[in-house]
Amino acid sequence: MTSMTAQRRRPELAAFLRSRRARVTPADVGMPPGFRRRTPGLRREEVAQLAGVGVTWYTWLEQGRPINASAQVLNAVAGTLRLDQAEREHLYQLAEVPFAPDPVPHPVKIGEELQAVLDAMDPLPAVIYNSRYDILATNRAYRGLFRMPDGRHRGRNVLWTLFTTPLPGCPLVFRDDELPLMVATLRGAYGRHLCVPAWESFIRRLSDASPEFARMWASGDVVPPGPRVKTFRHEAAGEIRMSSVSLAVNGIPEARIVVYTPSDEESRENLAKIPPPEEAGSEAVTANPAVLL
Repeated sequence: MTSMTAQRRRPELAAFLRSRRARVTPADVGMPPGFRRRTPGLRREEVAQLAGVGVTWYTWLEQGRPINASAQVLNAVAGTLRLDQAEREHLYQLAEVPFAPDPVPHPVKIGEELQAVLDAMDPLPAVIYNSRYDILATNRAYRGLFRMPDGRHRGRNVLWTLFTTPLPGCPLVFRDDELPLMVATLRGAYGRHLCVPAWESFIRRLSDASPEFARMWASGDVVPPGPRVKTFRHEAAGEIRMSSVSLAVNGIPEARIVVYTPSDEESRENLAKIPPPEEAGSEAVTANPAVLL
């Protein structure tokens, strides 16, 4: 890299950050507009606060000063400024930091082809999760298996539902064994999203809502995703032992199709007893993981 190129990068970085900051309004990030605001965009100190970085450091970055920036910090700034994938890559290039693609695109749209794959697996329950256990799409069998006692479907994030549902309504039989594994799997993915506002907010809010989750999270345990045998309870069908298999989804990084297969004949018979959910239309959703529980 020539010295002329290096000298040009910092002013370009400064101008790019200012232009991206100007287009994000306080309302976009849930902040009051305040008084005496000269510009509709965020102030520097607001970006720093939301990204979890020092005001002086961010000011110097936006002024084009020759300071070092880590990938984690740039990712936090990119999330605050709502940069898309191309803008993130441009930010990294200007800051001279190796670019790692955002593992969770925003928004995530499950197309008709993927939904058709899920539907074809019926009567086996099948779902598409991202690495934060947000539910991106399901088939009818999954919705029937995880229907709540009042007939409603469970929430859009599996961990949030499991940790905030009263024990009598929890679908997991061996809850004390399964939940620590799920939290440890979440932590394994969390390392790729360190300082990302949506992830940090999710961990913080779930920790506040569930001391049990907070305790498991504090343990620091990490495990990779893998096949499991889980036992579920259903009010109409009784206990069902299911083996789960995860399949990667092309084009959606960190998303996976999880298919549940009865592990014995009794479970297969009980699965067939589950009444179909009362619903209309497809369950495919356009999901923005930044706003899901």
